[in-house]
Amino acid sequence: MHRFASASSLPPPPPAVAVAVAAAAVAARFGSATPWGSRALSLTTATCAWRRPHMRSSSASASSSSAAAAAVEEARQGRKQLGATPQIFEYLLDNVREHPVLRELREETATMRGSQMQVSPAQAQLLAMLTQILGAQRCIEVGVYTGYSSLAVALALPESGILVACEKDERCLEVAKKYYRRAGVAHKVHVKHALAADSLNSLIDCGEANSYDFAFIDADKRMYEEYYELLLKLVRVGGLIVIDNVLWYGRVADPLVNDLKTISIRNFNKKLMEDNRVNISMVPIGDGMTIFAAVWLLTIAHGSYGEQVNELQMGCFMLASH
Repeated sequence: MHRFASASSLPPPPPAVAVAVAAAAVAARFGSATPWGSRALSLTTATCAWRRPHMRSSSASASSSSAAAAAVEEARQGRKQLGATPQIFEYLLDNVREHPVLRELREETATMRGSQMQVSPAQAQLLAMLTQILGAQRCIEVGVYTGYSSLAVALALPESGILVACEKDERCLEVAKKYYRRAGVAHKVHVKHALAADSLNSLIDCGEANSYDFAFIDADKRMYEEYYELLLKLVRVGGLIVIDNVLWYGRVADPLVNDLKTISIRNFNKKLMEDNRVNISMVPIGDGMTIFAAVWLLTIAHGSYGEQVNELQMGCFMLASH
């Protein structure tokens, strides 16, 4: 048995104790009148007082960034439900009625770059259900990716229904079109391979304002506000618009995260809260989805846009998705 522990095996003394010991040594060597000991103690105490909140802030930021990274990785692996454990996600998946072709598409997409962008099966089931509740005939999707959500909506549409699918990535569209054909709904999907804003403006220019029942936005987060304004002109009163990623892997709730996409979504969520043209409600499904309906009817007259109050004051709800 060792009589003394080695210096390396002992924990270092607390900073205040170390300073006090040093101060005593200084006083013994130079006399108690020397101010160095008290000054050193004062400086160290002040420094520690500054460092504690600073370290807490850094620790909180690191923890938040770690949580967001974990959420992205979960989504990339196909488990897209913010805050859910893998066990809970698997339970959710077991309780989703997923069409066999949707499952095939989901599994192929999971092997592709950017697979975290795909909506979850629970989200797709909700979109399909909203389409059916509305009795929708005409729908729009902004941001198709590989087509999981648009396929779910197309399957829910009647044979005479149409879905305008806006996507700029040709490679992703080829995957989507393959599964539209496989599921037997290709005749319902009108693909627009162009910038979404251009496609939406083209629909308005062609006189299709207020003629759509349902729309889903899952595209460039920095463009959300523009897509929102355009779709308010295209979707009829009584229709619904759904927006994905309103929680953005939890980043929107972290004041220390200020990248352009996060700021855009945070500002957009605030805009919705303050916009009296719509009624909203947020529910955490996937990465956060917002579903809303217009209180105001946007009309077109003589080439200009006017606003007309809808007397029915339509209800709308905002669903939080991942």
